[in-house]
Order: sequence, then C-alpha cells, then structure tokens
Amino acid sequence: MSQKHQRCFGLVGLLLCFCAPFATAQLSTEDHLAEPGFWPTQAHASRDGFVGSQACAPCHAAKLATQRETPMARTAMPVAVAEILRSHPALSFSINKFRYQIDTHATRSLYTVSDENRKLSYPLTWAFGTGRVAQSYLFKKEDGNFYESRASYFTRLANLDFTPARALLSPSSIEDAMYRPVPSAEIQRCFACHSTASNIGGRFDEQHLTPGVTCEACHGPGANHAKAMDESVPTKSGSAKAAIFNSAHLAPADAVDFCGACHGSWWDVKLAGVKGVSTTRSAPYRLVTSKCWGAKGDPRLTCTACHDPHKQLQTEASAYDSKCLSCHITSSETKLSASHPGAACPKAIKNCTTCHMSKVNVPEMHADFTDHRIRIARPGEAFPE
Repeated sequence: MSQKHQRCFGLVGLLLCFCAPFATAQLSTEDHLAEPGFWPTQAHASRDGFVGSQACAPCHAAKLATQRETPMARTAMPVAVAEILRSHPALSFSINKFRYQIDTHATRSLYTVSDENRKLSYPLTWAFGTGRVAQSYLFKKEDGNFYESRASYFTRLANLDFTPARALLSPSSIEDAMYRPVPSAEIQRCFACHSTASNIGGRFDEQHLTPGVTCEACHGPGANHAKAMDESVPTKSGSAKAAIFNSAHLAPADAVDFCGACHGSWWDVKLAGVKGVSTTRSAPYRLVTSKCWGAKGDPRLTCTACHDPHKQLQTEASAYDSKCLSCHITSSETKLSASHPGAACPKAIKNCTTCHMSKVNVPEMHADFTDHRIRIARPGEAFPE
C-alpha cells in the first residue's frame, strides 16, 4: 500500500481500524480534497485558469463532440432550457391535503403548493438531472437564498412525486410542505458535482459557472495546458501533459474514488449513513465491495475501464462482455492464469451483467439501478450490504 494510503485523516483514519480489508485502500472525498493537487469538486482560487471546453477542440474534437451529448454534460441547467418541463407543461401530484404543481409557460416554470386555505408559488431557477431517471429543482425566495423543491419529476411516472429523501407526510406548514432551505455549504457541494468552475475563492459563483460537467470539471483548469500546447514550449511543471490532470494514471483505488467524488465513494456513502438498496445509486461504493475487487483493486474493474465518460452510457448487457472476459476464462478446460484469474461461468459467456450485476429497484427513485457489486446473484437472496 502506498504511503499516501497509510496516512490517517480524522474520523476516516479512526474507522479504518475496524472495517473490512477492502476499505483500507479507499478515502473519503473530503480526505482527497485535503491532499495537494487536483481533485473533482475542489474550490479554485480564481477563474483565470479556466478556458472553457472549446479550447480543447483543436486536439480533442471527437471527444468534445461526444462528451457534450452525455448526461454528465447536461446534469444541471437553468430551468428556462429544461426540456422535460417544456415537454410536460402541466405536472402535479397530491398527497393528504397538499397539491404540488409545476406549470410551464414559455421559459418560466412556476412551482406551486396549495391546500384548502393557502397557495404558495415561486418560479424555479435550476434543474438537476437530464431526466434519464429523474430531475430535481431549486428556486430562490425574496431573501436570495436557495430552496429545494419537495417535488421532483420521475421518468417512470412521467409526473411528479417527492424528491428522494425529502418526503414529508405531516408537514407543520405549507412552507414546510413546499420546500427545504439549502445551506450555502450544501449549495457549493451540489453545484460542484453538477457544474464546472462554480466554487471560486471559497464562494459559490452562480453568475459565471458553466452548467454541467465539462472537460475542466474532471481535468482541472486548462489554461496552462492549452497555452503550452499552442506554443509547444515546456511549462513550469516540465511538459504540456503535466499542466493538465489525467485520472487514467491513478491507482485503481484512487481512480474509483475519483469518480466517487460525485457518484459516491465507499467512505462517502458510509459516512453519510446511507444503507440498503439506496446504496445501489452509488456505483463506486458497490463496486469495491465486490469479491473480485480484492484488497488493492484491479485496473480492469475501475469505473472508466467499462464506462468512457466522453461517450453515452452503454445500456446493452453485451457491450460489457469483453470487460468481463478480460478477467474470466471462457472454458473450464482452460487453466487460470495471472492475466485471467477468474473461473469460467458454467452458464454462458454472453450478457454476463444480466446475472452478475443485477438490477435493483430503488423505491424513492422510481427506477431500477444496476448493482455494481459483482457477484453470483441468487434468486430470493437478501440484498447484500
């Protein structure tokens, strides 16, 4: 284990002594952010280092073109351009005495909650999520602060229901029924994962952020790299490549934590207290609980080994067979080896994930999620924590 992983950081360091062996190679996002160097969601001293994705086009035109169409690139947007709301101009659901509505006209979406006595309405400001599964919303009140709508759109329902983890069946007031105040620190964390360059100088910069996850959200500010490439001269760090961050060079445990900064690392999920089927939403967390992950991880099992963040997510099971067979032999007559330590499946060598990465229904999301805990999933078994 590297010296970096031998260090203990706060509560995580204390808990490491009592947890399963696979956890010893992982860190929380907070701990990674405390280390020197770039890490996703970190704050930046100034905006000077950011040049925008278009500066990447001269060398990476193909990647830029496909990345712009991914859900990550569109994971946050001003409500005025939220296609889900424009294509569903009248959304509503009712529970107990409260009725929740989002009515969209032109570029404005009005969020309303009413009961038999009162009605409150506010225009929505930000939409989070492309709607592949769901989309949630923020708005501001007269005080200028952010508030989270208790109603979200769910694709399976083609309508509204309670925002995940925000259901409130017995609110004390219509205000309580309508929204949840969002502290400024939480706003910074939310936008850090759903936008690019939103945290400048320790402050949330709503006016100048780039909606969605673009190149510099994962590779760091690109000004020095772009300049060095243009001028073909060494940078202070020694080369143009050294002036940009590339997660491809990370050790397996760090690589999964890198994606886990927004998708839920092992320690982030544990420290948040999330349990049960809801943990399926955090693929990095579930992945490292797989038996084949091992004590230090395997580069063939990192997130980007199977998913190219510059391209659309592949949803066909057959698309991942080659990844499974990079570890597993295809016949019981073939001997195991260092390069292929995985035994042959006695059932099939096609569509592996349909059996070994089963779909799990997450009730609050009204959707099924692929469980990234790779295993032999047996019918009727309890959900493995």
